Parts: sequence; structure tokens; C-alpha cells
Amino acid sequence: MSSAEVVLGFLEEAEPWRLRASQFPSKVGGRPAWLSRTGLPSGSALQCEVCQLPMGFLLQVYAPISGQDRSFHRTLFLFCCRTPECYSRNDNRCVKVFRSQLPRKNDFYPYEPPPVDEPQGDPEDDHSVLPVSGVKLCWVCGCPGSKACSRCHAITYCGKQHQTVHWKHSHKRECCSPEASIVTPSPLLFPEMELVTEPEEEEQEDAEAEEEEGCLQKSVAAPLADTLAEADLEEMAMHETEDNKVFQRFKKRIASEPHQVIRYSRGGCALWVSSHHIPSDQDIPPCTCGTKRTFEFQVMPQLLNSLCVDSTGASVDWGTLAVYTCSDSCHRDDQYCQEFIWKQDFSSDQHMQTKTHK
Repeated sequence: MSSAEVVLGFLEEAEPWRLRASQFPSKVGGRPAWLSRTGLPSGSALQCEVCQLPMGFLLQVYAPISGQDRSFHRTLFLFCCRTPECYSRNDNRCVKVFRSQLPRKNDFYPYEPPPVDEPQGDPEDDHSVLPVSGVKLCWVCGCPGSKACSRCHAITYCGKQHQTVHWKHSHKRECCSPEASIVTPSPLLFPEMELVTEPEEEEQEDAEAEEEEGCLQKSVAAPLADTLAEADLEEMAMHETEDNKVFQRFKKRIASEPHQVIRYSRGGCALWVSSHHIPSDQDIPPCTCGTKRTFEFQVMPQLLNSLCVDSTGASVDWGTLAVYTCSDSCHRDDQYCQEFIWKQDFSSDQHMQTKTHK
């Protein structure tokens, strides 16, 4: 993919089987469809760095690298805290991203592409354990969890906090009963949707429109100059701040596809919502292998509309989440590798405008 090429992600309803790991999905919400079934992130790695509580699964993007066998299958998993108070302005401690990759020949998936029809008797129907590896999963969040209910021993959790959530939600009345609470929806999962992609169309009319806009501004400027004092013109020019220019550019770029929730452009550039808190090269830490990290994709603010997280006062919120990954997509003993997220928020004025247009 060239740096100029951008692929947009949109949300669509999908049959549950299409979002299983064996289909190599890109999706938002639900439980993680773990790619590699070993080397999953630890419980401590999946904690919010602000409140130390378990983070929730937000989305995953299937992003194999053509021509690199070790990344024939490759998925990026993004997690976020569900505690609104953890979302301080431009603070990325409440979000994390992990990368998993596998060669085409591996221990978990067939060499050939997945079937187009729903497979029968799929072991992934069991959400309590990963096939092949036997890794136990938390009923609440779908992350690794070996802490079993002390009464029924049938349900496992990533820790005491999620065990308490499940107990209060439904397990208190279902524990040791024939009804399997494993099929009961978890209260902490985001709504599950498939991420479908299409290339961003280049606006061929942009240059013409900008030229027309420039001509219009010149034609209007002459009569204005006759009627306004020089001081008034200077004040008008200063009113359009650099921050506003960046925000207007952001809105103009997404105007043709306002429902996009992901912008993917590995090796490209993020589309920033503000002129403030834009990272320099020094702000992006290198991968633990020593290789430079480069931009891969960003999560758009439009996704928040589908997460059902709006609340008065503090809220789960962002302007954009820009994901930077190892430019070499290094391989480390089948372990999930943590990558880097840059969180940029709207200014106060911009936030009011986005709320108005939702």
C-alpha cells in the first residue's frame, strides 16, 4: 500500500459466524476473535494504566502484509477502558493496542482460505476456551482468564472485578443450574459489528473547488476592503486560527463518507482533528525490537456514536486514536506484541461542534 492510499472502514451487521477467528474478521465490539491462540496478553497488560481495572475490547483490524510470510495472517487488537473518568485530554493511558501474526502454515488454521458458508460444529461456539491451545477465557470480556467460579467451576474470569460483575448480573441465580449462563450476553461488551472496507475516493474536484473558492474570496475582498477599516480586516484574518483550519480540513476530508469509523494507511499519515498535540517523530517510541514505528490506522470519532457510551459529565471519548506499529512487523516467539497509540482530543470549541452535528 502506498502512503497516499487510504482504506476506509464502515460498520455493518453480520451473522455471528462471520466474526469468528477462523474467518479472520475485522470487527468492532463483542469478544476478541483472537488470532494466535497462544501468547495472549496477560491480565496486567490489559489493565488501564489510570484506574488499573481490566480494559474492554474495542475493535480488531485484519491487516496482513503482502509478501511477508510471517505476517500472512496479521491482526491488530485495540482495547479501551470503560471508566469515563480515565479519559483525560490527550492522555493515551486508557487505550492499548496489540499485534498478532502467523505464517500461512500454522498450528491453528487451515492452509486454504476459510469456507464461504457457515461451518458445522465449529469449536469456536464455546466462548469459554480457545480451540487447540485450551487457553481459558473470561466470560465477561473474552480475555485470558483462569480464575474459576468456586461453586460451579464452569465459568472462568480474568479477575475478581469481572467475577463480581457477572455474579451481580446473572450468575448468582444461574450458578450450578442446568441453564448455561455462558450464552447470556455480557453487560460489558460493546455492540458487535463487522468492519467492512473500501478505498477512499480521491476528490478530483478539490483543486477546482479550491481555485473557485480563491477567486470568490478575491472578488468579495475588494468591496469589503472599501467598507471595512484595516483593523477590522486584521481581526477577521486572525479569527481563523490554525486550529480551526485543521479542523475544517478534517471535516472536509470526511464529508463525502461521514460514516467512516476507521482510516487505514500503513506508512501513510493520520488525519488530525486539531493543530494541537500532533506527534513528532520523537514522540513515537520505537518497537521493542529497535525498529521505528510508523502510522498504520486511526479510529475516528464517529465510532463513538455506535458504542452507546454517551453520558452526562465524563464520558468515553476521543478526537482520534492513531495506531503506530513496528515498520518491520517483527516476530517474537508467537507472543502478542504491544504497539503504540497516540490519542488526540478535540479542543473545547471543536467538541461542541461535533456534539451539535451528531
